[in-house]
Amino acid sequence: MSEVLSQSQIDALLASVMGGGTVKEEVSKDAGKNYRKYDFYSPKKFTKDKLNILRSAYENYCRMTSSRLNSLLRISSEVSLVTVEEERYYEFSNALSDNDALTMIRATLGEKNGGGTIFMHVTTPLMLSMIDRMLGGKGEEPEYIPSQYSYTDIELLLYENIAKYLVAVMKDGWANYLDMNFAIEKVETSHGLMQEIGMDEIVVIVVIEVKIQGVEGKINVCIPGTLLTNIFSFLEHKKSSSGKAAGGEEDNTSQDIFEFIKDSNLEVTAKIGDATVMLQDIYDLKQGDIINMNRPQNSYVDVFVENNIWFQGKLGTQNKNMAVRISEINKQKDNKRGDL
Repeated sequence: MSEVLSQSQIDALLASVMGGGTVKEEVSKDAGKNYRKYDFYSPKKFTKDKLNILRSAYENYCRMTSSRLNSLLRISSEVSLVTVEEERYYEFSNALSDNDALTMIRATLGEKNGGGTIFMHVTTPLMLSMIDRMLGGKGEEPEYIPSQYSYTDIELLLYENIAKYLVAVMKDGWANYLDMNFAIEKVETSHGLMQEIGMDEIVVIVVIEVKIQGVEGKINVCIPGTLLTNIFSFLEHKKSSSGKAAGGEEDNTSQDIFEFIKDSNLEVTAKIGDATVMLQDIYDLKQGDIINMNRPQNSYVDVFVENNIWFQGKLGTQNKNMAVRISEINKQKDNKRGDL
């Protein structure tokens, strides 16, 4: 297929022909803008916003992991997030050697929401350095590690012990988004024989860099796409449920609040009237005396609910007891109780 010339190349060619000269070799250096190739065989499944959620969760995880390693190894460590990339599983698997240990982590969203398996790999120099420090050594990076190096049984036990510390804080990293539980299923040394995930399955690989006293290594976390689909579906459902409760169910919420408080006990009193009396007159009062309330005989009585006037009524009797018949509702309920 012939090469397609850019506009700048065409302009240079025309200028050279019109000028009677030859085309310079420098023209071919301008190939126009560089565009990123899109792989139609493996299209991206997760949007940038969803990957940002993973990035935020594992940035929290890195901070907590650093504190956990500081207390475990009794030395300062730096843990930082490098990349969060969507790839095929074979790209993660091909980067491992045959004898690399792979930690299988069971992630659960709840009884109804299911879960899946996450794979975590710690580079061999970093893991050997941490094991050496746990056994009382200096934790220096080994000078030479053969490509076919395999962990001993004791090292695998210590490997799993350290992995438990790394997995224990993963729940807290996700705490800002949802409640997830993580537990180690096993440490697999023959990852090439695993059949838990297909080689062409979409995964997201989280690369974390760890620096401990001159020793550098990486922690690679491989999250299958099926698990991430469940996680993001759960987050979308949670978000939509919150929005619906805040909007469409507002009236129902008000009704529920009223149903909850309508059984509360309130004091209801009726006020006949007001009178101003001198203390001397009160001192001289005796049985049979009459106090003028300064209100007509058939006037309305104020009915208070707690300290506010809610109703106007008429005094009367019912079953030989004093009673008040409600005549109207007071629309201005901010009137306070007056002094008798």
